[in-house]
Amino acid sequence: MSKKVLVIAHGHPEFNKGGGEQAAYQFYKECLKQGDDAYFLARTAVEPHGGAAFSTIKNEREMLFHTTHDDFFLFSNIKTRHLWGDFADLLIQLKPEVIYCHHYFLLGIELLKIIKKVLPNCKLVLTLHEYYAICHNAGLMVKTGSDNKLCYESGTRECNACFPDKSPGDFFLRKQYIENCFQWVDSFIAPSAFLRQRYIDWGVVAEKIHVIENGQKTVETTSPVTRSDDKVRIAYIGQINPFKGIDVLLDALLLLPSDIREQCVIEIHGANFTTQSDEFKKKIYKQLRSLSDVVRMHGVYEPHELSGILQDVNWVVVPSIWWENSPMVIQEAFSHNKPLIVSDIGGMKEKVEHNVTGLHFRARSAVSLSETFKTILLDKSIERRLVKNIAQPLTFSESYQLTNALVNG
Repeated sequence: MSKKVLVIAHGHPEFNKGGGEQAAYQFYKECLKQGDDAYFLARTAVEPHGGAAFSTIKNEREMLFHTTHDDFFLFSNIKTRHLWGDFADLLIQLKPEVIYCHHYFLLGIELLKIIKKVLPNCKLVLTLHEYYAICHNAGLMVKTGSDNKLCYESGTRECNACFPDKSPGDFFLRKQYIENCFQWVDSFIAPSAFLRQRYIDWGVVAEKIHVIENGQKTVETTSPVTRSDDKVRIAYIGQINPFKGIDVLLDALLLLPSDIREQCVIEIHGANFTTQSDEFKKKIYKQLRSLSDVVRMHGVYEPHELSGILQDVNWVVVPSIWWENSPMVIQEAFSHNKPLIVSDIGGMKEKVEHNVTGLHFRARSAVSLSETFKTILLDKSIERRLVKNIAQPLTFSESYQLTNALVNG
């Protein structure tokens, strides 16, 4: 049965290319396809005309919310708090029966309370794409020390050790404030069981949080790539920052004997490299100079280009040094019948079964990744064997149906 739906995201794919933004937008498009009277509201940093809170993009169903939050400790909206009145007016005008929030980051976490105060009978569903509520360190669950150790749980004293400028009491009150905002949510969605468990450990009631993967476009699967040069093509697809493990990937290549390394080509497709620190960029540039014969940096890609990128490679590598949740590139690779090489932690380990649909390597270890590269380069039958085990991920329609059942239940 069709219903009136509002999908809220922290960015519009027209301006922001992140996985969460893409997942939210594709879900909105599927709502329309399924017959829902759906609208999409995305936060933007684009300056509005005449100080307006909202503007439209593409059509009247896709709206931009010109707001932000300034308190990154509490995710609280401060300078643009006056716009909550306009937000409430929009809710009254649209009167959605269901609101799917795909984030509160940059929007202001207070929007959860405002939604239920204005529309108490509206079903409010929040998809948790990362660990922001748990971890003040950009939601990474990584220690702030120079070694960037993985963090297994939050706590007032543990968090104070990472951020000495914030007292244990500050972290206690932070958790209380976020939990107070979360109480207005009817159901939470976690794209991975790993993330679900982290939030249960943190304090979310287990019965309220459900695992539903983001849907993927149905594509024609392709056979393993064969070329006259017989080189194995491995793709890295995603953001380029210190926590995505791109330096681990390049170090692993440098450890390979030259006669083995020349059997592969590494295709790097990623955004935001130029915005990283000078120290990080200097390190990557130095590595690239020594790998100019095997590594190709392609820069930013558009979503419609992804299918062509994946069809032209043999493997996809995800070398992140943090837990991740459910990297969209994993499902995207599976939808194109491509096996993966991933760090053996978090959502990556969960989504890719070792020696079945891909290969694990020890997270953060260039030596382990190098050995994995050596294995697939010396035995190309591994790719063909793993490809046979890959099952197609949830489609947009299947993910929608599971989410719809959750709301109706």
